[in-house]
Amino acid sequence: MASGQIICLSGPSGSGKSRLLRAIADLEPYTGDICFKNKSQSTYPAHQWRKHVMLVPAQTAWWEETVGDHFATPMNDALKLLGFPEDAVKWQVNRLSSGEKQRLALIRAISYKPKALLLDEPTANLDARSAQEVEQWLTGLIEEHKLPTIWVAHSQEQIRRVAHRHLAIVDNQLKEQEIHR
Repeated sequence: MASGQIICLSGPSGSGKSRLLRAIADLEPYTGDICFKNKSQSTYPAHQWRKHVMLVPAQTAWWEETVGDHFATPMNDALKLLGFPEDAVKWQVNRLSSGEKQRLALIRAISYKPKALLLDEPTANLDARSAQEVEQWLTGLIEEHKLPTIWVAHSQEQIRRVAHRHLAIVDNQLKEQEIHR
């Protein structure tokens, strides 16, 4: 997978898309080997691998009381670009909508400066306008920072907009799909 390349992964519900991302993130048992920059996952301590290869799950988890407590670095520009005021860092997590949690989880992931991204339906809980804002922000960051990315998507329109390659899970196998632009 090339730096800055987005591979969209699709397939029917229950086909294993999320499990595949979790395996790559070393959160799910698997057989075989996963390499990043020609270095096997098994040579990294688990916490270091997960910091470099960042998974943003469809259902986000929050462990601190306020939004800002989750960020590794200040993310004022990202907050503004995704429609949040600067004081959103002071918001209580328990007051957030599912769409706010999803956008903030993406910002949180980027705050850790990952080397690769695993995005499990990053716009699923968003309205069309917010989804497009997130797509533009993410694709810009991915390109700028040369982040290899696997992006789970169901929408063919989204795949056309963001993917460099499209793989689908068909009969328990990954198959290359043509992107019709």
